[in-house]
Amino acid sequence: MTSTGTARAVDPERATLDKAATENFPVAPFFLPRPWRDDLMAVYGFARLVDDIGDGDLAPGGADARLLGVPAERAGDRMLLLDALETDLHRVFDPAGPEPNHPLLRRLRPTVRHRALTPEPFLALIAANRQDQLVKRYETYDDLVAYCELSANPVGRLVLAVTGTSTPERVRRSDAICTALQIVEHLQDVAEDLGRDRIYLPAADMERFHVQEADLAADTAGASVRALVAYQAQRARDLLNEGAPLVGSVHGRLRLLLAGFVAGGRAAVHAIAAAEHDVLSGPPKPGKLRLLREVGVTLRGEG
Repeated sequence: MTSTGTARAVDPERATLDKAATENFPVAPFFLPRPWRDDLMAVYGFARLVDDIGDGDLAPGGADARLLGVPAERAGDRMLLLDALETDLHRVFDPAGPEPNHPLLRRLRPTVRHRALTPEPFLALIAANRQDQLVKRYETYDDLVAYCELSANPVGRLVLAVTGTSTPERVRRSDAICTALQIVEHLQDVAEDLGRDRIYLPAADMERFHVQEADLAADTAGASVRALVAYQAQRARDLLNEGAPLVGSVHGRLRLLLAGFVAGGRAAVHAIAAAEHDVLSGPPKPGKLRLLREVGVTLRGEG
């Protein structure tokens, strides 16, 4: 094992939190008040841990499994790990009970307490990753959106709850943004997801554009795949535009944070278009200048 791998095995908490730097959107940028940054990182740590369990991307060495009380011989059993995580999550919400086992959930406990967070968004994220173990294809776009309601929308709702700005209208706008960000991530990761025997492109749309599963395994995308990706990217763009008024509904540094979420999605859609919608030769990623440009556009209420 490399020295980096050894460090990750020894400190799975740090290994998970460090992944914040690779996301399409800012997780807890420096300009936010320190209490917000701490709480958003605590929420992120849980969300990232759930995804890493669901994708089989835990730190090497089985440290997370040991922390969750899963025997070493079953450290690869994702359903068992998710069950153990849910048990640990219940400890987070039980003030009279024992401390959670995993350090990321111990980090989450004070955030839950002083922000008065509820279990539902966290349980939805676990449910999404259970679904990933059972559902490998989505028949319709509506089916995919229903999955995003579990896998993505809870994160935006938690951001609003942590910052004390949640209202029904803001939640609706936030859901649109989060669903868009999830669709964009799926487009960037078509090849990676196929390697996990998952396809998040709706089967009905694949049929409409005459795309076969074998087409997604090619080194580069053909015309039909590019047309399908462009169609899905436009859906994401429309959702981002639908959610963008959320940014203007808040003030101060929170406005800049939410603009970063929208801008991250818009910049990623632009990167996909700049790659001529070929997502198979490598995940298109936006540059920093494009991201900053999109932040400005979003803050001005354009786009």
